[in-house]
Amino acid sequence: MRFFPFIYAFIYTMMHVYAVYRAKTAFKFKSKIFILLMLFSIIMVVIPIIIRMSHLSDSHFLKQEMTYYSFLWMGFIVLLCSNLLIYDICRLLLNGCRRLLQKDLSKFILPGSYGFIICLFMSIMLLIYGHFEAQNIVTEKITIYTKKLPESVNKLTIVQISDVHLGHIVREKRLDKIIEKVVKSEPDILVATGDIVDGQINHNLELIEPFNRFNPKYGKYAVAGNHEFYVGIDQAVDFMQKAGFKVLRGEWVSTAGMINIAGVDDPIAANFSSTKAISEKELLLSLPRDKFTILLKHRPDVKPDSLGLFDLQLSGHTHKGQLIPFNLITKLYYPVHAGYAKLPNNSSLYVNRGAGTTAPPIRILSPPEITIIELVRTP
Repeated sequence: MRFFPFIYAFIYTMMHVYAVYRAKTAFKFKSKIFILLMLFSIIMVVIPIIIRMSHLSDSHFLKQEMTYYSFLWMGFIVLLCSNLLIYDICRLLLNGCRRLLQKDLSKFILPGSYGFIICLFMSIMLLIYGHFEAQNIVTEKITIYTKKLPESVNKLTIVQISDVHLGHIVREKRLDKIIEKVVKSEPDILVATGDIVDGQINHNLELIEPFNRFNPKYGKYAVAGNHEFYVGIDQAVDFMQKAGFKVLRGEWVSTAGMINIAGVDDPIAANFSSTKAISEKELLLSLPRDKFTILLKHRPDVKPDSLGLFDLQLSGHTHKGQLIPFNLITKLYYPVHAGYAKLPNNSSLYVNRGAGTTAPPIRILSPPEITIIELVRTP
């Protein structure tokens, strides 16, 4: 993790260089304008790093505003570079076909300035669309039939939230929407599968209160995601506990004798502690097998030796890519990067898209969600 700021800075800088260079070649403006645009790009690259590294409390409101607009700009640059790259690839392919076929295909190739303007327009439209999609929290619902519920329980409703990323961008307004939808769902149990916080905890204490407006009948349970470790695991756990969650860190509970809920830390925990955690398989083997078992795990990676030891794994982390083209990357890395999937040995997996956003405050083809899981007893 120590090299991440340097990797981020390099990639983000190269994106700005590419965008500015393409603008210069399209409009052929003078070197002074090029230098000014590059200076602006350097500032926009550095601002998020400064915000992340800063712990100054007296500029909290300013940091919120700076964070929001700098990350909005990040989303714009990602979209612009993606559109420009697609345009450049298409142009190269047409040029290749022209040389191969010895035909004049110039009518299919837009002049550089027109191409750049189209890419710019599409990026702005996608940014606007992504901004509004990020505000539209969707409720997803799945029903799972099982024989493992007690005869006294016909149905158990569990609501999952994940990847809220409370911090400088996701604040009270978004959290109120999430809690409102949770309350409306009338769950028996609320679970949070990591990345609830994403900012200095001492600036987020006022965000505890909304969680305490609602206490489901059989409790609230949470696990730590990678961002809980980034901001400080002890403070993050304290925040979640004050918000009413039982934080499961290689632990399990029997919820009113009806189901088992087990939880494990995100794998990034190994980078922050020398203490060896209990293995996932060892944890699951200690659970009563006659009860329906839910495994709370931030990342949607499924360990082969755990299959059959849990009935349902609830995960998040991927955001379903959050925006183009990252949705293609998450799909390649995680075979199930959103939604429900049946697994071998009577296990299953549900991956929540997350209720918040990380970095750019936009979502494209990946609306935020809360998930209602209905466990229904069958004879």
